[in-house]
Amino acid sequence: MKKNCFLKTLKNWKPTEDWKKIITIDAHTAGEPLRIISGAYPEPEGKTMLEKRRFAKENFDNLRKLLMWEPRGHADMYGAIITPPVSENADFGVLFIHNEGYSSMCGHGIIALTKVALETGMIRMKSPETTIRIDTPSGLVTSYACIENNKVKSVYFHNVPSFVYTMNETVEVKGIGKVKYHIAFGGAFYAFVDADELGISMALENVNQLIDYGMKIKREVMKTKEINHPIEDDLGFLYGTIFYGKAHDKVNDSRNVCIFAEGEVDRCPTGTGVSARMALHYKQGIIDINQPMLIESIIGTVFSGKALKTLTFENYDAVIPEVEGQAFITGKNEFIFDPDDNIKEGFILR
Repeated sequence: MKKNCFLKTLKNWKPTEDWKKIITIDAHTAGEPLRIISGAYPEPEGKTMLEKRRFAKENFDNLRKLLMWEPRGHADMYGAIITPPVSENADFGVLFIHNEGYSSMCGHGIIALTKVALETGMIRMKSPETTIRIDTPSGLVTSYACIENNKVKSVYFHNVPSFVYTMNETVEVKGIGKVKYHIAFGGAFYAFVDADELGISMALENVNQLIDYGMKIKREVMKTKEINHPIEDDLGFLYGTIFYGKAHDKVNDSRNVCIFAEGEVDRCPTGTGVSARMALHYKQGIIDINQPMLIESIIGTVFSGKALKTLTFENYDAVIPEVEGQAFITGKNEFIFDPDDNIKEGFILR
């Protein structure tokens, strides 16, 4: 009886009015987390998603840190800020956040957002398929939810034009040696490195070496290779290193391990990375249009990807990629912030 009284007291406890509160819905796509901010976050100003991204970075970065960093988050946490749309036909906009800052696009985030938007009633569900148009800093992305028994079974999305920026480059990396890489864009720029050629294992138990090598390669490529997006200066940066190679499960075609931001390890195969790989492999002649690839992550979860069609994007031969995966809702949180807490805005150890 006493135990029940104690639990009731805990359940009914409320912080005082001077404590800040932020509500989130948490989900994961193929193991990669997404913390969707659903209340008490100021609306970023701007006419475009890049302007909103810049405004949030300059004015609300403390909120990113306190939700992504410890003690409420961790080094590999990922989040989303929903905004009003900026395109005429879009349903809403989104900014993506992580341990280092603000990404330009996120495939796993699109999949999880679609799941959450439909299953929470934010967007009306239509069977057998519901279409959602989402403004991102990289451009308009269209997602398609496959509906079964009033549930989102899976989600696929058509990404922004994806293209190869450069191929067969080499860079000397201290502690590693010469590294061959390609750079491709799938909503963000990645340096692609053949893990088998480099002699590095993409097994889960080798995650620390993957982080070390991935960040060393990223920083050295950033020093030695200028990266410019053909339209938007704010998109001209290297987001991460993607190791690729043989699949561990024979039913899949390949494995991706993405090291991005400040040493984050993607648990999923990386939606923007798979998009960029479709552009790269089409240019290499490895895949044809509409030829699917199953790409597994470091934990063995899988995305399906393919190049839907070709187009010219500025001066680049590009493709429109399609990526499909599954997401699941994991929780609803009310985060509170004691004004007397001297680390209330968070910290990060890695």
